Amino acid sequence: MRHFLRHGLSMWWLTALLCGTASALAEPSEPTVSIVFVGDVMLADHPGQRVKQGHDPFAPFARILKDADVRVANLECVVARSGKPVDKPYTFRAHPRVLPLLKRNVDAVSVANNHSGDFGRQAFAEMLDRMRQTGLPFFGGGRNLSEAHEPLLIERHGLRIALLGYDEFFPRAFEAGDQHAGVAWSEDEQVARDIRRARAVHRADIVIPFMHWGEEHQPRANDRQRELARLMIDAGADAVVGTHPHVVQDTEVYRGKPIVYSLGNFIFDGFDDADNNTAWALRLLVGRGGVREASIQVGRIDRHGTPHPKGGPVPIDLKPAPPP
Repeated sequence: MRHFLRHGLSMWWLTALLCGTASALAEPSEPTVSIVFVGDVMLADHPGQRVKQGHDPFAPFARILKDADVRVANLECVVARSGKPVDKPYTFRAHPRVLPLLKRNVDAVSVANNHSGDFGRQAFAEMLDRMRQTGLPFFGGGRNLSEAHEPLLIERHGLRIALLGYDEFFPRAFEAGDQHAGVAWSEDEQVARDIRRARAVHRADIVIPFMHWGEEHQPRANDRQRELARLMIDAGADAVVGTHPHVVQDTEVYRGKPIVYSLGNFIFDGFDDADNNTAWALRLLVGRGGVREASIQVGRIDRHGTPHPKGGPVPIDLKPAPPP
């Protein structure tokens, strides 16, 4: 105290300094939310039979999913009793008994993919109604075009997170229209507009598009994916996550924001190759400033279509790459 007074500092200034320090130490840290994204979840065929027998294909990843504040999956099938299969090589329809299981394991599903319309618009609309009744939030589709492009808003720890879903893989006949149900199709201008609107109108702190895109069985993203991913981040997305190729693809960081082009399959049977039976669970730690941490938990899918974690999480370096 004498030291401060000898140097002409007033008691008032010292008190203010000490109180300010105590106040700063007492201030809460910035809120963060952990989000886990998993890839294609197909609960028809053999996985559906396993669910009927009482098995939970999410069980091996239960701890990883439980530790997250928000859990998101791509639902790669229609869940309904109605409809007839459309004319395409593979059609997937799961029994409604899978919905309570989904609700226990994930907080939201994207329906923006090329299998949501496998049994026609009636079955798709039935699925949306059943998910509402079950209390399972969804995005990337709706009863009409406007609803399909609305973000799903999730609030955790004071943060407002907007999830958007888009399909880029044909048939485009599954797209929602002004007067009929369907999925959100990926048109560049509309996607950018949706991202900006999520912030300006819905006041989202974090905006993440979940894409269904790319070429099947290709380990690297194509030029179209890369161009669109950058466009979305330039429009204000905090990260871009993708599915569809049935294999995992490369990742990159653009403007400090992660792009994970394909998470691969997650719950899916019928594949023999190791690449097709590799599953990624992406964990993002987000704050008001965007993504603070990102990591990938690798899984291996067994013959039943069930993923099992292998090893520990692998971090994604969010620092800008050095110039060539």
